[in-house]
Amino acid sequence: MERLQKVIAYAGIASRRKAESLILEGKVKVNGKVVKELGTKVSNSDTIEVNGVKLEKEDKVYFLLYKPRGVISAVTDDKGRKTVTDIFKKHVHERIFPVGRLDYDTSGLLLLTNDGEFAYQMTHPKFKIDKTYIARVKGVPTIEGLKKLQRGIKLEDGKTAPAKVSMTSFDLKAGKAICEITIHEGKNRQVRRMFEAIGTPVVKLKRERFAFLDLTGLNPGEYRQLTKHEVKLLRVLAETGKID
Repeated sequence: MERLQKVIAYAGIASRRKAESLILEGKVKVNGKVVKELGTKVSNSDTIEVNGVKLEKEDKVYFLLYKPRGVISAVTDDKGRKTVTDIFKKHVHERIFPVGRLDYDTSGLLLLTNDGEFAYQMTHPKFKIDKTYIARVKGVPTIEGLKKLQRGIKLEDGKTAPAKVSMTSFDLKAGKAICEITIHEGKNRQVRRMFEAIGTPVVKLKRERFAFLDLTGLNPGEYRQLTKHEVKLLRVLAETGKID
C-alpha cells in the first residue's frame, strides 16, 4: 500500500506537492469515488483517475535538456508560447515535465522526467542539490556585495541560504562583470533577485551545472537521456548529501 499522492507522482502526472493539491481540490477518484484525504493509501489493484483520466503506469524516463532562451519551463502555456516539452514531442511519448524551472529568458541545464518522486528529491530545498549559474551583470559587484550573497541575503519572500559566489571577470570601464553562483534553493527568479539586491542586475543568465551534471556535448535545444548510473547517483546525493 502506498499513499495516493505518491502513486500519482510516480506515475508522472505531477510532482508530489501538485498531486496533494489535486487531491484536496477533489480532482482524484479511487475506484470511481472522489477522494480528498491526503493520507489515503492505495494498492496496485485500485483504479485511480486524475481529472477524469485513468492513471496508467509508464516506464520512468530522465532527460537532460540544454534549454534555450525564449522557451517556457512548463508542459503547456496559456499564451501559446513554446514550452520545453514541445522540444521532445516528436521522439518522446511519455508524459514528461520539467524538474523545477528556468525563467523564460534563462538558458542552460534543465532536467525533465515522468518520475514525480525523483523530481521532488531534485527540487525540494531540504535535499540541498547544488545548481550553478553563470550571470552576466550590469555593473561590477563590490566585495561586500558578494559577501552578502555568500552569507545569504534578504529578499521579499525571506532570506536566501548561503551561496557560493565568485566574480570570474569584470570591466570597470564598460561597467559589467561575469559571476558564478551556486545555490540549492529554487525561489522564483532567485539568482536575478539576489544580484539586483546588491545593485548589479542580471543581463544574461545560464545554468551551467546541476549537481555533477553539465552541458558537455549539447547545443541549445538539444537533449540526452540520463544514464541509469547518473539517476542512481542523483538519488544517492539527495538521500545522503554526498557521493563517493
